[in-house]
Amino acid sequence: MRLSRQFTMSTGWIFCVFVCVCFTLGSFETLVITKGDEQWDSETSTARLLKKRSVSSAEIEVQSVKVVCKVTSRFAHTVMTTKALNKANISQEVSFEVELPKKSFITNFSMEIDGKTYTGVVKEKEKAKEQYQKAVSSGQTAGLVKVSGRKMEKFSVSVNIAADSSVVFILTHEELLQRQFGKYELMIRVKPKQLVQHFQIVADIYEPQGIAFVDAYGTFITNELLPLVEKTVSDKKAHVSFSPTLDQQRKCSECEGTLIDGDFIIKYDVNRAHDIGDIQVVNGYFVHFFAPASLPRVPKMVVFVIDNSYSMVGRKMSQTKEGLVTILGELPEDDYFAIIVFSSNFVVWRPHLCKATKENVHAAQEYVKTIEVSGGTEIHDPVIHGVEMLYEEQRNGTAPKNMVLMIILLTDGEPNPWIRSLPEIQEGIRNAINGNITLFSLAFGNDADYGFLDTLSKQNNGLVRRIYEDSDAPLQLQGFYEEVSSPLLSEVNFHYPDNTVNSLTRSHFKQLFNGSEIMVAGRLNDLNDINNFAIEVSAQGFENNFELKGQTNAQKWETIFPDEEYIFGDFIERLWAYLTIQELLDKKDKGTPEEKGNTTAEALSLSLKYNFVTPLTSMVVTKPEDETKKDTFIADKLTEEERGKLGRYGGFMPASNSYVSHAPSRPTYYVDGDPHFIIELPEKNDALCFNIDDEPGTIFNLVRDPLTGILVNGQTIGDKKVIPGEKVNTYFGRFGIVHEKFGIRLTVSTKEISVSDEGKEAKFFWTETATVKGPNMDLRVIKDRSLTVTLRNSVKFLIILHKVWQKHPYHQDYLGFYTLDSHLFSSNVHGLLGQFYHGLEFEVSEPFPGKDPKKPDAIMFVKGQELVVTRGWQRDFRQDVKNGEQVPCWFVHNNGTGLLDGVHTDYIVSGLFKTV
Repeated sequence: MRLSRQFTMSTGWIFCVFVCVCFTLGSFETLVITKGDEQWDSETSTARLLKKRSVSSAEIEVQSVKVVCKVTSRFAHTVMTTKALNKANISQEVSFEVELPKKSFITNFSMEIDGKTYTGVVKEKEKAKEQYQKAVSSGQTAGLVKVSGRKMEKFSVSVNIAADSSVVFILTHEELLQRQFGKYELMIRVKPKQLVQHFQIVADIYEPQGIAFVDAYGTFITNELLPLVEKTVSDKKAHVSFSPTLDQQRKCSECEGTLIDGDFIIKYDVNRAHDIGDIQVVNGYFVHFFAPASLPRVPKMVVFVIDNSYSMVGRKMSQTKEGLVTILGELPEDDYFAIIVFSSNFVVWRPHLCKATKENVHAAQEYVKTIEVSGGTEIHDPVIHGVEMLYEEQRNGTAPKNMVLMIILLTDGEPNPWIRSLPEIQEGIRNAINGNITLFSLAFGNDADYGFLDTLSKQNNGLVRRIYEDSDAPLQLQGFYEEVSSPLLSEVNFHYPDNTVNSLTRSHFKQLFNGSEIMVAGRLNDLNDINNFAIEVSAQGFENNFELKGQTNAQKWETIFPDEEYIFGDFIERLWAYLTIQELLDKKDKGTPEEKGNTTAEALSLSLKYNFVTPLTSMVVTKPEDETKKDTFIADKLTEEERGKLGRYGGFMPASNSYVSHAPSRPTYYVDGDPHFIIELPEKNDALCFNIDDEPGTIFNLVRDPLTGILVNGQTIGDKKVIPGEKVNTYFGRFGIVHEKFGIRLTVSTKEISVSDEGKEAKFFWTETATVKGPNMDLRVIKDRSLTVTLRNSVKFLIILHKVWQKHPYHQDYLGFYTLDSHLFSSNVHGLLGQFYHGLEFEVSEPFPGKDPKKPDAIMFVKGQELVVTRGWQRDFRQDVKNGEQVPCWFVHNNGTGLLDGVHTDYIVSGLFKTV
């Protein structure tokens, strides 16, 4: 944990978030905790307090850190408690930063301050959103989420603590541990950043099946700390603890630095038999765990569908090839496989699936090494072809029966939408697979359309996994493949008598993979019938069908652990609710609109009932300071799509798309340079640009709005001297701005600025800094730099002056024009810039090699046309007049033809204040 503080101001207090952006807050603090859909891993983290470098550790003392984990039948209940004391004689700010596993549901958050406890309440997200947006409108709200690596996220809450007072933060969350590679894993990240008087990690594990093994270790554990990891294991219980003293935490005897910095990891598994599985019952709810021992693997037929579009160029393609070569080398000889490589078109390595003999595998590896990038991303046809290859192999009977059929799709971009829409692609593939094949998707990097791939995989009994762009990407690919490489059973069905159970979670599973586990939960109609609880499990196994029938050995919890009072209530019921909510959230992504509505409503109801923070709910904590003001803080769980975006923005973003802590960035439209027109579109995270080439002296209409009466024209100038045979460069050297309703006329040149406002005229020069307030217009000139034009109760423009060395043989001074409040224009606005003020619908294909190897081309679909565009850079000079800030954009060739309404010559006018 780390600490940060700010001195209290007499008018309120300062809220300081992790990015060191401070907001003046009022006298209430409200914390809103929300969660988004995503791919999760089992992982637990301790809370941390932020500590600014300038703060003396003697002033803010972290007195204790305690993490208590109770794992019962795979269901983990974690309570993180941190106590801090303000030892200073003034009030200070304490920021509590928490890292949470992405699979967990927060169930409680509370703060104890001066003997008072403020506890969270779970609300429907939309209701929490209303409360949040009210705070947003008053400017008193802050929201921040940061991605923390691949498995975790952070959120922070700050409170003002009086002198000589303490605060206790308590956060509780629950998760169902998933078995992977034959074990369950609980990981606790501990990074206190300072010595802590009382530091303790305690984990208790209760497993009625019996505990096979327990391993506990830490990435930071030294030989001196190793004896402090205490582990006690009996038949069905295990206890792990780690509690170093203050001196034992020190890096050296005289050091203030701490050794505690890393991950504390507990791994375990349970005893298993070749039987119908283990069922546990608590208060009328049951859970059935199924992972029989000693089952032989079932051979598979797998088609690898690999993206080699231009966006895969470089490291991603080389890493993909490296990972695929290794995966091919691990194929068992009784598997069958095929390779399809796709971009704008697709290529099949061999027309039929091949048995994974050494010769075939070697030939495939050599082929993979030759794959090169080209073209866009056309997903539909290659996947459909892979489906047809699998069906053909089945029909021919060349491969054994009962083989598991799967497709592994790897892509790093968005599918091309101009042939088929994304829903059409999903529907076509779903219809072709028809429930007979499992489709796994690997989303490589942050640009992959994770949401599309997630839905596509869920619709076809699979899952999606993000492959992070890092040096270990080949290992990530191999790790995913290992999870699904050894199916033990397929078409696994659980049948419970209809008259004995209700509210079942999913009871049909496409596969059971080696090292994993299937869980089914539900309710018993009559707890007295527990001894007559008959179960049937059927599946397809190796060379024959698999079927198990029998009476359950289910026992009540108090019978298994008679001396243990259960640690967090009716855990089987909460486990059932957890599983049900997860499955309902999956269903809402792949059902019909009616099914989506029903499943969403049911998942919301359960989330509220069991106090879970899920993608549909938020937890709100209000801490009153006085009776006059209220401030809201939100920390939001991110979707995988948002996490991908964060990879491009350094890890930070507003808490969610619907919870925005400040006004979103508005589009900026400007023209600068020789002359470059730029349309920045923040909502698309992109920009478009085009040049206009014409004779010097030409006057163009940039903005014309007949309803507001605003007109902006610009006249071009050329270089002082033109080299024979060279292109004539033009720039804007004069602008005319008119506001007809108020009688305003403004002329701006590279030499002077003249204005007429209601008949009052003025003239001034760029050589002085000045602020001029007229009846209907304000002007602010920064010497030799910029002019800001503000039309009263209306729009704002910025004009940049580019000064060129007076003795330059060719170039001369020129101007740039920026629109800052385009949303204030009417819907009738037009002009070279104005036509884009109210948005533009367009799509861009995956890039492909262009004439310049450093500037790829793409196809843009805009206004019913297909344009070849080129990726390039222009400059925004608002912050740095000399060098500018680079803006990546899609360049539209030929004077913007196809993007503009009409052609550029349609915008030529006869005078600086003329409309024609």
